[in-house]
Amino acid sequence: MRALSKTSDSLLRQRAAISLSCSHRGLASLTREPQPTHPFVIRPSEAEVRNSLLAPRNLELAVRHLHADGLVVVEDVVPHKDLDTLNEKMVKDARYLQSLGEKGPFNYNLGNLQQDPPPVAEYFYKSIFTNPIATQITSNVLGPRPKWTFCSANSAMPPLPGASPQRQPVHSDADFAHPSHPFALVTNIPLVSMTPENGSTELWLGTHTADVSAQEGKHGERASGRIREDLLAERRGVRGPSQPDVKKGSIVLRDLRLWHAGMPNTSDEVRVMLAMIHFAPWYRNPMRLQLGEDVKGLLAGLEPHLEIPVNWAKNDEVWGSYLHRGFGNSYDFDQEK
Repeated sequence: MRALSKTSDSLLRQRAAISLSCSHRGLASLTREPQPTHPFVIRPSEAEVRNSLLAPRNLELAVRHLHADGLVVVEDVVPHKDLDTLNEKMVKDARYLQSLGEKGPFNYNLGNLQQDPPPVAEYFYKSIFTNPIATQITSNVLGPRPKWTFCSANSAMPPLPGASPQRQPVHSDADFAHPSHPFALVTNIPLVSMTPENGSTELWLGTHTADVSAQEGKHGERASGRIREDLLAERRGVRGPSQPDVKKGSIVLRDLRLWHAGMPNTSDEVRVMLAMIHFAPWYRNPMRLQLGEDVKGLLAGLEPHLEIPVNWAKNDEVWGSYLHRGFGNSYDFDQEK
């Protein structure tokens, strides 16, 4: 039995190494050119921003880098005034959630909270939650009319007095057996500029080709999806991580499978980063959004471009419940069998 166990462990290690090697078979690997550790940034023209539509050249760059790196940044596409209004409300909510301590919705450590944005029309900005350029990119990678079933945020909190800042372990959000091709893209939108000081996310570009054998911790465990230390050490020698600056007004498109880690916030201000997940139209994820009834009119006209399964609720109901929803593994990103 021991021999079988060793063989099984060896096979898992080989599978993880082989899946990662897929990102090293291009010309860069053959010529041993170093690969960039920082994400590619697209800076749209004034016309593209005005029309809320990338031209073919920039759209190709977005698709190319999502394929090669598992992530791309598009700058200056979200109005700052919309971000400021939402940020003011969500920072207040984050402070309340932080006060709950061990009973709060933290992921891996108390400095990284998961919080939902207020799901009512007063704070529902289409420029943020249904950004047309984000949908244009996800549609070109995942297929026409992707499905939006997850809307939440990660908030990096300044440490409380006497507490030391902590980082998350490097992990993948796809902590289950998943397809080897793109099936889900996360649109991350920081409400303020992100820097290493306020906890910008650590990114391991190109790791979206790894499968679940690279992980420790099963789905359902509080610290699921952790990447094995031996693979991190190996990967660091090939293409190490980065903790980039991301300008306010940017959108970050990330393959759900990409390795990443929430980092400590050593500033005095809360850093909120929204996360909206678009799934491929063929991917059978059963989740549904819960929104206040007054948001319904704001979604009119989006149906041809984006499928949005919603459980509608009265506004007073969502106001009373949105800060007390499930978090972490209470959400299941897998698909129906």
